Amino acid sequence: MKNNYKALFNSDRHMLFLIGKSLLIGLLVGVTVVAYRWVLAAFEALSIQMYAMFAAHPTASFLLFPCLILAGCGIGLLIKKYPLIGGSGIPQVKGHMLGHFKNAWISTLFAKFFGGAVCILAGLSLGREGPSIQLGACVADGIAQKYGKTRMEKKFLMASGASAGLSAAFNAPLAGVMFTLEEIFKYFSPTILLSTMTAAVTSDFVSKQVFGLQPVFHFPIEKSMPLSNYWILIFLGIAVGISGSFYNWFLLKIQQLYRKMAMLPAEFRPAIAFVIAGFFGLLFPYALGGGHMIVPYLTPESGIGFLFMLLLFKFLFSMISFGCGAPGGIFFPLLIIGACIGAIFGNVSVNYLGINDIFFYNFIILAMAGYFTAIVRAPITGVVLIVEMTGSFTHLLSLTVVSLAAYVVADLLKSRPIYDSLLKNLLKNHRLLNDEPDNSMKITMEFIVQFHSSADNCQVRDIIWPSGCLLIAVKREGSELIPKGSTKILAGDYLVCLAPTSEETKMRSQLLRLTESR
Repeated sequence: MKNNYKALFNSDRHMLFLIGKSLLIGLLVGVTVVAYRWVLAAFEALSIQMYAMFAAHPTASFLLFPCLILAGCGIGLLIKKYPLIGGSGIPQVKGHMLGHFKNAWISTLFAKFFGGAVCILAGLSLGREGPSIQLGACVADGIAQKYGKTRMEKKFLMASGASAGLSAAFNAPLAGVMFTLEEIFKYFSPTILLSTMTAAVTSDFVSKQVFGLQPVFHFPIEKSMPLSNYWILIFLGIAVGISGSFYNWFLLKIQQLYRKMAMLPAEFRPAIAFVIAGFFGLLFPYALGGGHMIVPYLTPESGIGFLFMLLLFKFLFSMISFGCGAPGGIFFPLLIIGACIGAIFGNVSVNYLGINDIFFYNFIILAMAGYFTAIVRAPITGVVLIVEMTGSFTHLLSLTVVSLAAYVVADLLKSRPIYDSLLKNLLKNHRLLNDEPDNSMKITMEFIVQFHSSADNCQVRDIIWPSGCLLIAVKREGSELIPKGSTKILAGDYLVCLAPTSEETKMRSQLLRLTESR
């Protein structure tokens, strides 16, 4: 592939073309994710009806479990053939964009779509957002391979597809954009912002044409939390921060436990979750699926004991479902778990701490945002996501307070962001590294210089650059500089570096150490 170096210094000329491509991606991703979302909704309803029928006719249950075992083994074999479809899909997208491995986008797209649908039909406690992000990235990858001019532009287009996927999955375009910036790129760029926002808004428009303008959650929230009650939000943030850290630890332990089942081949492990889904379907169906069945029971009238039961079984079944590697996400189930924590906290606050009962539902949405932040470590995304999913923009301050408290607690407990941990395990266990030793192919990478980083306030000649890396441009305050040895690098500069594609992962790691705050 040719690298169009002129594109680096004429970005304004190509911005309109990039926006046009992002518009096309948003449209195609919107159609794809809407179809996936519709299939999952239909299959989840069918799953509930199926288990209700078997529960009403216990003698017919002998047919249920063999079918679940066969379906679980089928999903395991599908994952064995297409390893990138296992799990959420977000670590796979991150790994692909970081250059760790390649993605066969067509086969991944269809296998993920089919595998996710089967898992929901069986009743596994999985969400649609991670697969939607991966489906969006796959669609964008196909467009980028045909129309992307540079490798950097291809990554921007893939990020746009991921943003559009989350947007269509939750009717949350701003959250899709913020998730891409916070979780995938971890830095801000006007080019990334424009391309991802274009794709996200377009896919959201497609989604709303089918599912309407109503938000995903409909909690009867009457008014915002008064400032005099903010003291209790700190305790809520601490509670969800500890709970989120435990979630991350427990999920990684469950994955480790699955891997230690040496007597059971990896392709048969999803059958364990499928069989357990059968027991839950017959005995406690509230734990099935993403968690839509739980939402109506999150009320002040529900007793604390029942709420604890919902929380416990949903948590355990989510761990079992995701830990086996089945294709499905954790977003929606973890939000439901956070909502259960908020309902319990609200129940205690109303009944024992003198908080007015009209704020019960406030605790639910606040706990969802804080729990998401503690697990994913993306506080802005968490706040924006809950605002868009509830359709209420009057709780920004209280959402931010809880999310910040949860973030600090999770950080003090040294809990790593879950998707970083999942990506690390993915690379270690599946060995999907892209080891092609082709040094003739080059890739451009862009990094923002943060305050107090190793490169901040240093001349180019004084910086120890990675071997084989070439600094070809410095973008500063809307202008582009050709770097010289005497050029001083300042915080806020965007460094455009050229490196061999075979060294991308190593170079990216070394350059991040140069540009990130110490």
